[in-house]
Amino acid sequence: MFYNPFSLQDKVILVTGASSGIGRAVAIECSKMGAAVVITGRNAERLDETYGLLAPGQKHLQLVADLTSKEAIETLASNLPLLDGVVHCAAIIKKLPLKFISEKSFVEINEANIIAPAILTQKIIKRKVLKDNGSIVFISSIAAKVASLGNIMYMASKGAINSLARGMALELAEKKIRVNCIEPALVKTNLTSVLTEQDMENYEKKFPLGRFGKPEEIAYACIYLLSDAAQWVTGTSITIDGGVTLR
Repeated sequence: MFYNPFSLQDKVILVTGASSGIGRAVAIECSKMGAAVVITGRNAERLDETYGLLAPGQKHLQLVADLTSKEAIETLASNLPLLDGVVHCAAIIKKLPLKFISEKSFVEINEANIIAPAILTQKIIKRKVLKDNGSIVFISSIAAKVASLGNIMYMASKGAINSLARGMALELAEKKIRVNCIEPALVKTNLTSVLTEQDMENYEKKFPLGRFGKPEEIAYACIYLLSDAAQWVTGTSITIDGGVTLR
């Protein structure tokens, strides 16, 4: 038998935000590595598209849920099978300079980016849906550490995710549950549609490796953190940025 320490064979992995972008890539790549994938997202049509792209051979499951709804989180948590891992990909971005930030916009981004994954994880843990020795991965961002104009709310939400993950890592260590973050730089997804073509061109020039990241390249890091190869990795953040933070 071919030895592969990164195999996810027979593991059950929940991926939020799986209807597009990084979440879709994570779900697809995990399924290729042998995982049974539970995908969730708020757009039923796009979620079904993701489901159709999953590798055959395992019993995959799709559950439509808007994670900004408390009722939807409760329903999702109550319908989950026993899990080996969770990847939190669902997020939104709102670019506004400080003088135009409203309480409503700040609440919206924090509900989606920090409160929803925190409460969903809490319910998963309380219901003992995640196995001991399981793995939780949060998709954060280099925005947690690198400032950019008009991006204050998103930066704050991702900084909060990093702190949340470190706190969870300490609390859940007694169950041997690992909690880590991945901090990508700009990856071309539906979220980048808020940027103009000129903004994209200007930003791409800053990358020492000469290009933006691809969603599947973030998924590969998720696979590592979900696999048994990362059993001694917790409370950390992996930066995947094409070298942009070297400057």
